[in-house]
Amino acid sequence: MSAETTGTRDFAYWRLRFRDWRHTRPFWAGLLTALGGGPIAYFPYANLKIGHLTLAMATTAGAGSLIIGVLLITLGLTMWYHHIVRVFAGVASILLALVSIPVSNLGGFLIGFLLSMIGGCLALSWAPGMTEAERTTAKHAAGYAPQEPQIKSQYGADPAQAAEPSHGADASESWSDGSTNGHVDANGGRNSAG
Repeated sequence: MSAETTGTRDFAYWRLRFRDWRHTRPFWAGLLTALGGGPIAYFPYANLKIGHLTLAMATTAGAGSLIIGVLLITLGLTMWYHHIVRVFAGVASILLALVSIPVSNLGGFLIGFLLSMIGGCLALSWAPGMTEAERTTAKHAAGYAPQEPQIKSQYGADPAQAAEPSHGADASESWSDGSTNGHVDANGGRNSAG
């Protein structure tokens, strides 16, 4: 029996699976938003001990801080598992981060505020990418085929013709008002008026 038939997978397999999963959703936006909800919910209920001195951080809006923190964690998970609503989750996390400044000890001492704001902005700016199969399909549909680069000049496909420009009637077509139709006679940087 081989390792493949028993169903065991090595670390590289799971790392690649996680990488594929991570690239199909706003992973960092969800992570930062969820991490930002932690300090916002925690600090109003925390007791800071400095030696024998206990400093209580509790505010009158402790329940509001807990609700904001839990909602930010939920929005972070929503960005991961329902990335189709990433715009709503991003806007909601930005608004909750702003509300946390007066409600929750300056937004969890600015730690939770900054993490949630950055996560919300990342969620708004994230756009789903194309998978390798979609990229290949799009290239074939567009008729893309890798080709050798071709040297072209305005005088023709042959670079030797570029050394000796022709000054015939077709080099610069004039209209009745004296203007050209977009063609410029490059005669040493001078245009002929005639």
